[in-house]
Amino acid sequence: MTAPFLSPPQLKSFQKRLLEWFRAYKRDLPWRANRDPYRVWVAEVMLQQTRIAAVLPYYERFLKRLPDVASLASAPIAEVLKLWSGLGYYSRARNLHRAAKEIVAHRNGKFPRTLDETLELPGIGAYTAAAVLSIAYDVPLGVLDGNVARVLARLHAMRGQLREPRRWRELANIAQEWVACDPPGDWNQALMELGEVICTPQIPRCEICPVSKWCRAYKLGLTAKIPAPRVKRASKPVKIAAAILRDRRGRTILVKDPGAHDQVLFSRMWQFPAVEVARDPRAELEKHLRTTLGIASVDLQELPSARHGVTFRNITLLPFLAHIGQLPKLPRTRILSLENLSQVPISNATRKIAAALSRAPAH
Repeated sequence: MTAPFLSPPQLKSFQKRLLEWFRAYKRDLPWRANRDPYRVWVAEVMLQQTRIAAVLPYYERFLKRLPDVASLASAPIAEVLKLWSGLGYYSRARNLHRAAKEIVAHRNGKFPRTLDETLELPGIGAYTAAAVLSIAYDVPLGVLDGNVARVLARLHAMRGQLREPRRWRELANIAQEWVACDPPGDWNQALMELGEVICTPQIPRCEICPVSKWCRAYKLGLTAKIPAPRVKRASKPVKIAAAILRDRRGRTILVKDPGAHDQVLFSRMWQFPAVEVARDPRAELEKHLRTTLGIASVDLQELPSARHGVTFRNITLLPFLAHIGQLPKLPRTRILSLENLSQVPISNATRKIAAALSRAPAH
């Protein structure tokens, strides 16, 4: 454990200064409108691995349609996924839905007030539990995410990989020891806000930081070196060929077929028939259409390719268009107009494949 470098009076002054800054300059974000645990919970789940700017329109739309835990629990999962469509990491939406059902069925429709009960809910880990409980209920739990870890590491001039288990536990202990009970939710948000807008990963704005005088990394000129860059997993190139089958009425077919490719890409949502390919995308896609949809002969016209990234995968999407007399009617398929794709839950990868039609050269 890193020895404390702030005496109790110094820590109190540090906390007072940071809270004053937060209350004066905090951003006006919709989930800060009140401390309703449902609104806080939805925001925290959406913000996992996703930028605030990307979350804002989804959050507003989601809360308008599903304003409370009861409405979320009673909504079909297809509708929840549709509202989430494009935000990515769809297991978050599925777990949110499962947890809402659990809360309604077994907790009288009320979000839990204790850490142990909260951690029992699907998809909720230590960070989300601490964030919701501290902000909604004033439970004195310190949060630790990437932003808070970076702030604490720079304050302590802590070198090395922050995600290394021993060091992450050390940071979690510091976060908990430093929780200011005035209230703890404001304190946690202040640390996160500092990491988001001032103590940023690249080129931190130390000259306007409200707590720079307590920062060891700043004093030692180490803010550019702390934290150490994360060791990233080597990227894996992947090629996915997909078929946009179009009938005379302008309709297409979507499938749910996670066995044909890496299911992470399409997140088990509605998608165009697709398969991971190696050497001959057209021939391999023809074979896939023959074996999965019974389409024996089809003229595949190549469309502009697109790039897509999912975790460590560097994906090239290879869309093809085929005009077909009759679309097959099979289990786990959906026939609809190309203009109405947004009516069903689809991933960003599927959107990019559909967009290739508009980028194709006119014949």
